[in-house]
Amino acid sequence: MGGDGGARLGDGGSRWRLGAGAAVLLVLGAVAGGVVQQVAGSMGPAPVAVTAEAVDPAASEAALVVDVQGAVAEPGVYRLPTGARVLDAIARAGGAAEGAAPGGLNLARPVVDGEQLLVPTEEEVEAAATAAPGGAGGAPGGLVSLNRADGAALETLPRVGPALAGAILAHREEHGPFTTIEQLDDVPGIGPALLAQLTPLVTL
Repeated sequence: MGGDGGARLGDGGSRWRLGAGAAVLLVLGAVAGGVVQQVAGSMGPAPVAVTAEAVDPAASEAALVVDVQGAVAEPGVYRLPTGARVLDAIARAGGAAEGAAPGGLNLARPVVDGEQLLVPTEEEVEAAATAAPGGAGGAPGGLVSLNRADGAALETLPRVGPALAGAILAHREEHGPFTTIEQLDDVPGIGPALLAQLTPLVTL
């Protein structure tokens, strides 16, 4: 009987040693896993590669969008680089068409994003000269001077009646002389469409 008891005790000791060994392995595995997680966390997220295809140099340079209409070869909306001039916008639209009078615009003026450029024809310039001959507010070439015209001279412009002429005069008195033709857009009642129509007919 003593021999059977010794065998049973021996079997129990073996099982105990195996169980203890497994427990040690589990503890070591948990510790190792924690170390790996800490190292991975300290490294942070993997960086995201930025490829050259993600950058469009042409799009970054073409910062202005301008609508070129009137007497040009190819009217339309065009993208232009920052600092472009009226002359550049007309060239981008294929150049002046036959019978155009681009001299009615300030070709050296920088274009503004979102504006519309209306290139007049020679007939339109002549018509403006006939409608506004030299006199109060008249200027060389038959253009109406925004800074010298009186109400009567301003009313010779298309779509400008007594109320709008008065608004232009009031703006001039309040803010001083116009420094650019585009400032007409600041006058109540004058929007982009009317500004485009008046631009070739007026001067400073």
